[in-house]
Amino acid sequence: QVQVVESGGGLVQAGGSLRLSCVVSGRISSINVMGWYRQAPGEQRDLVASITSGGSTNYATSVKGRFTISRDAKNTVYLQMNSLKPEDTAVYYCKFQAYWGKGTLVTVSS
Repeated sequence: QVQVVESGGGLVQAGGSLRLSCVVSGRISSINVMGWYRQAPGEQRDLVASITSGGSTNYATSVKGRFTISRDAKNTVYLQMNSLKPEDTAVYYCKFQAYWGKGTLVTVSS
């Protein structure tokens, strides 16, 4: 069994910052790619950023230059979100292989 748990969401004003964390635990042989996705009300779930075990990163165009994904040596991945905009408001989900967390809500007020 694998558990994926996100934390760090909240309410922030436009221009502010938040740092999300995602911890993966359980029966894990190796962690290759981990990713952050987000889903706004009425919208589909889209990739925000991903990172490989080698540190290669990929970002959605809308967050490039504002968001940074990173990971530690164990099982935690982070998403540093700066210069937040109201359109960043969404539930943010962490994904590891076929496993999803329950999400953490980020609300950016104008």
